[in-house]
Formats: sequence, C-alpha cells, structure tokens
Amino acid sequence: MRNDEMTYGEESGSRAHVHSAEGVALPVPTVWPLVLALGVSLVISGMVTHWVISALGVILVGRGAVGWFLEVLPHEHHATVPTVVEVIPVVSTRGIRAHPAVDEKHRKLLPIETFSVWAGVKGGIVGGIAMIVPATGFSLVRFHSLWYAANLLAAGGFVSWAGESNEFLSQFHPLGLLAAFGIHALTSLLVGLLYGAMLPMFPRVPILTAGFIAPFLWTGLLHSALAVISPILNDRIDWPWFVASQIAFGLVCGFVVNLQVKVRTPQFRALPFSVRAGLEGDLQETESEEP
Repeated sequence: MRNDEMTYGEESGSRAHVHSAEGVALPVPTVWPLVLALGVSLVISGMVTHWVISALGVILVGRGAVGWFLEVLPHEHHATVPTVVEVIPVVSTRGIRAHPAVDEKHRKLLPIETFSVWAGVKGGIVGGIAMIVPATGFSLVRFHSLWYAANLLAAGGFVSWAGESNEFLSQFHPLGLLAAFGIHALTSLLVGLLYGAMLPMFPRVPILTAGFIAPFLWTGLLHSALAVISPILNDRIDWPWFVASQIAFGLVCGFVVNLQVKVRTPQFRALPFSVRAGLEGDLQETESEEP
C-alpha cells in the first residue's frame, strides 16, 4: 500500500490501527462449489440406492458447474475488503542478565582429572566377584543349588536350553559354567570401564551414583529390552535379586575405582603454566573468578 492511501485511526492500548482507503480485492463468496459437491455425492449414493437420486445429483452437478464457471468467466468476481494493519510491539517477559566477560580462562573443559583404564578394569573385576554373592544366594534360597544362576545366564546364549526345566538348570554343567563365566567377565569389564569414565563427572557423592542410581538405570533399561535379547532370561529372572546383585556390583566397583589415583587429562595440560604449577597467587586469582 502507498502511504497516501492510508488513514490512521486512534490507538487502542499499545496497538496503532491503520485503515486502507482501497482495501484488498478478494474472490466473492459463492455457494456453487458446495452445490457441485452435493451433486457428486448424490450421484454416487444413487448407485447403491435408486436411480432417481443419481438423476437429482446429475442436475445439481450441472447447475453447480455452470454457476461456478460464471463466477470466474469471462471475468472473475471480486469484492473489495477493507484492511486494518495492526502494529504490535514485541515485548519479552524475560529479564536481562549480564554475562561475564569472556577471557582465556572462561568455561574450562572438565574434568581435568580422570581415572585410568586400569582403574575401570580393577573395579569391574572386583565388582563382578561381589555380584556373584547375591546371585549364588538366590540360587541357594530358591532352588537349593549353586549353579542355577550361572546356568540361567548361560542359557541366554544357548538356544537349546530355552525349554529346559529348572531341575536341569540346577545341575552342574561344565559348558554352562564356562559360558556364564565368559558372559559375566566381559559384561563386568565393560561396565567397570564405564564406571571409571562416569564417576569423575559426579565428584560430590560418587558412591550414591555408582551404588544406587546407576544400578537402577541399568535394570530399567535391561527390563525393557530383555524380552527381545533373551526371552528365557525374561521369563525366569527374579528382578529383586537382580537389583540386589546390581547394587552389590555398583557399590564395590565404585569403591574400588575411587581408591585409584587419578591421571591428568589434556584439559589440565591446556591450562596456563602458573595454574598447573600451583602458584599461590594465580590459584587465588582463579578461585576468585569462579562464580
């Protein structure tokens, strides 16, 4: 629109209304598309009811098509609709927060210390041994056997053991014990390495994270996927005893990992020499800059 074709009205609140002298040309409202659609519906309905209904539909289709064509031929029918332009100011309800000045020491990459791979391996080995205690207790209490838990774990990899009875799983099988040992050792080492990488991220209460939060997280993930991974384990596993085994692993593994000496990461080596050397003045300056 041109500025000379606009008239300004009164402001209402924070909005300024601008009225156009010409408006906008829009197609004139017409009922013929609805008549045409109704005629098509009657034609189709008459095919399964009576020919009279189809005949009425044909009449409506013809009249609707002619009426619609006359709306656009030889000239389109338009009506001028007045327009109103509203100027809406954008206001944010969020406050303005001052950001600290960014310098070379701002937002350091953490952690600057972490556990070595060997620390995770140690934690996984000791945690895996501790996990055997509640698993064996479950076997003794429920089935009066030392081998049920091991054979049940091995059955996850043996398709032929899927339909075996509890009496069969309660017996000693050298192949089952070997398979269970391999599965348990590999899983314990992998989870131990994960604990070694994860615990430096939770420096305040690492035992709480390793002993309780992480075991419940693993249990929830395994509970939702075990029906696909191993149906026999999903049908026969005792979840309270499984959670107890996970907590035993997490507590012992986290404790052993936290006893290990941490190693410096590349982020620590990227710090200024004065900070890495532990000079008192630079350390005080660094601590005063932290929020």
